Amino acid sequence: MSGDIPLPVFARLLQMTDHRGTFEHACLDQPRPEHGYCTDDMARVLVVACRQPDPSGEVNRLAGVALRFLGDAQALTGACRNRMNVAGKWLDEPSVDDCWGRCIWGLGTAVGRSEVVWVRKSALVQFERAAQVRSPSPRAMAYAALGAAEVLAAHPDHRAARRLITDYAISVPQPNGNPDWPWPEPRLTYANAVLAEAIIAAGAALEASNLWQRGLDLLGWLLDLETSGDHLSPTPVGGRGPGEVGPAFDQQPIEVSSLADACARAAAVDPASRWNDGVRAAASWFTGANDTGQVMWDPETGGGFDGLQADGVNLNQGTESTLAVISTFQHAQRISLLQR
Repeated sequence: MSGDIPLPVFARLLQMTDHRGTFEHACLDQPRPEHGYCTDDMARVLVVACRQPDPSGEVNRLAGVALRFLGDAQALTGACRNRMNVAGKWLDEPSVDDCWGRCIWGLGTAVGRSEVVWVRKSALVQFERAAQVRSPSPRAMAYAALGAAEVLAAHPDHRAARRLITDYAISVPQPNGNPDWPWPEPRLTYANAVLAEAIIAAGAALEASNLWQRGLDLLGWLLDLETSGDHLSPTPVGGRGPGEVGPAFDQQPIEVSSLADACARAAAVDPASRWNDGVRAAASWFTGANDTGQVMWDPETGGGFDGLQADGVNLNQGTESTLAVISTFQHAQRISLLQR
């Protein structure tokens, strides 16, 4: 595992962002405007911008761009569009898919963590609009629950947030009793750790220790499964099922950053050292402690590479990957400061 954890660098994210939003895709280090923007990314932009300590004016500008984008993405019903082209035209209809859940996650984080008053107030209005509806998707509801937990941390009596997180807690499936595969899905797919993180967050918000312990148990199992020796070996883009062993490729940065998010959440409710170790392992994955020993980011710009392959690295620096680097290093830096 690498030694010092780098500071997050926002230069690439700023380069990828114009007045409308952050371009989704890149060819190497150059934005590809023709592919437009997406709500999934803009919600994550809002998350990292609002939880950055002592944010610069440029980082605050990112939060403002993201907040306006998410507001435009919302329908009056609370459902959410996901894809906008470079001319500013929406390409899809509002839904309660993952983009809706991530939108709520971003808005809730802005409510709870932004240092800018108008961002907090505007985000709360948008959160309340989005929280009118529910999704049948477990991942969408997990992201929404994370947003509700952030709102409740700042406004403990907020009714819409409490209703949302209570509805999520009720929907969490009971343990399946299988110690070899306790995961609530037949296969691991993408951003898997968010399912465990949301259970932990809901348990903490509702002061239900049995619930957060279920989340900790699931996360511990996932962390063990995605660890090989002294480094992470995450679930590949094709997923992973019972009996499948690694290493397997392509490995995606979002899986690593989701583990870091969840381990940071777990560390807030459980003093076990493994959670902070998990965050550090996630950060080290980007700096070269991975299955092929490849550096997965550009230290000068903060750009994240799109995938770790068996024969090298996908050097495209898309927004999702760049946000994964920033997010993971934010958690690792926070741990480093707390332990000094």
